[in-house]
Amino acid sequence: MSESAGTRHQVFDVSVNMPSQTGGSKCYDDDGRLKRTGTVWTASAHIITAVIGSGVLSLAWATAQLGWVAGPTMLFLFSFVTYYTSSLLATCYRTGDPDTGKRNYTYMDAVRANLGGFKVKVCGAIQYMNLFGVAIGYTIAASISLMAIERSNCFHTKGDNSPCRVSSNPYMIAFGVVEIVFSQIPDFDQISWLSMLAAVMSFTYSSIGLGLGVAKVAENGKIRGSMTGISIGTVTGTTRVTETQKIWRSFQALGAIAFAYSYSLILIEIQDTIKSPPSEHKTMKKATLLSVIVTTIFYMFCGCFGYAAFGDLSPGNLLTGFGFFNPYWLLDIANAAIVIHLIGAYQVYCQPLFAFVEKTSSQYFPNSKFIAKEISIPIPGFNRSLKLNLFRLVWRTIFVIITTVISMLMPFFNDVVGILGAFGFWPLTVYFPVEMYIVQMRIPKWSPRWICLQILSMACLIISIAAGVGSFAGVVTDLKVYKPFKTSY
Repeated sequence: MSESAGTRHQVFDVSVNMPSQTGGSKCYDDDGRLKRTGTVWTASAHIITAVIGSGVLSLAWATAQLGWVAGPTMLFLFSFVTYYTSSLLATCYRTGDPDTGKRNYTYMDAVRANLGGFKVKVCGAIQYMNLFGVAIGYTIAASISLMAIERSNCFHTKGDNSPCRVSSNPYMIAFGVVEIVFSQIPDFDQISWLSMLAAVMSFTYSSIGLGLGVAKVAENGKIRGSMTGISIGTVTGTTRVTETQKIWRSFQALGAIAFAYSYSLILIEIQDTIKSPPSEHKTMKKATLLSVIVTTIFYMFCGCFGYAAFGDLSPGNLLTGFGFFNPYWLLDIANAAIVIHLIGAYQVYCQPLFAFVEKTSSQYFPNSKFIAKEISIPIPGFNRSLKLNLFRLVWRTIFVIITTVISMLMPFFNDVVGILGAFGFWPLTVYFPVEMYIVQMRIPKWSPRWICLQILSMACLIISIAAGVGSFAGVVTDLKVYKPFKTSY
């Protein structure tokens, strides 16, 4: 991308212009930026933090809608597609030569360098709307886990049949306050510790969910479920599953699985933290393979054992749906781990959006002290001072408040997860990586490889459309009995 005055005001430009320093040095990389320090392990931690999120908890429900044949099959297919397209995307980190070409600092930079034109604006709109939606989804998920802790303790003291009604609003507000604080971390490179902590938490609650599922299967003495999924006529909550609802729920399950694997939209940002040599794309492919293998094993176990334990009545959220009541302290630990993980995951997903808004604002208002000025605040007892930017403080605080309010207005966990998965999976995980790879590697049109890549893209588009339709149908059903700001469980 040429750095002309015209492109400096390009919509959705997130890259930061840095002085070139060809060949790099001991302190700087070849683009003039400070030496990157990321490894296959830190990249894997970032990916696992982004992937093993709240989505894992809905996989038992998703498997229950699809059954023993289609459920595990779709989990495997989504994992393969995610790994393959992520490998294609990793190759596009540098334009031209994957080893020595010009770096693309963000997903948007890669799209601009390889595709350009109108597709850049379309990709930017989809990417940032999806990041905004993920922030909403994680706020809902965190509040549900916090409520589950209170309800679990209530059931322990008052009995499993007690109503124990709890409002979600105070917990969403509390989560929002915490995110306002963490949102002041300036950029991606400074949240590695948060990603590491969040990755440990994700393994913690996934392992507890898996262990409880295994224990429940052993207690039942049999494996529940069927080859075709939830039976017509099954009573779930206050409704009975009809033939039409079974179709919608199956489509919604595809969206839930797609959401569980969505991380391509921040892959380039993660790859930009990796040191070289070896080449960044080689390290990233190793990190992607390691991460997808680990997450798929977890997903298979959590989804399958959850379904085996509860069959058609598998809860929408394995650790908060109260298929399990005891040991209550273990459930509390698991849900606390979910909340800590989501605090980190929220930041991993929102940092690219924060960077875009702040970079664009500085381009349009280059002389604004409100946007550019850093205020140093001394920290008592430390030799360092806290760097505070007023624009960052105001804009990021407003962003968190907006996502919190929307979460309070529409707290439908499974429906939101399905919509996000359907909306983001095809364009960001499949279409743009495939199209960029074709341009990067100069694959001839109508060649066998080009045809195979297009078939993959079209198949994923059909799945995304079906998942979106099913999830919107779920929202329509939920809205019939919903009262704003009065949600309780």
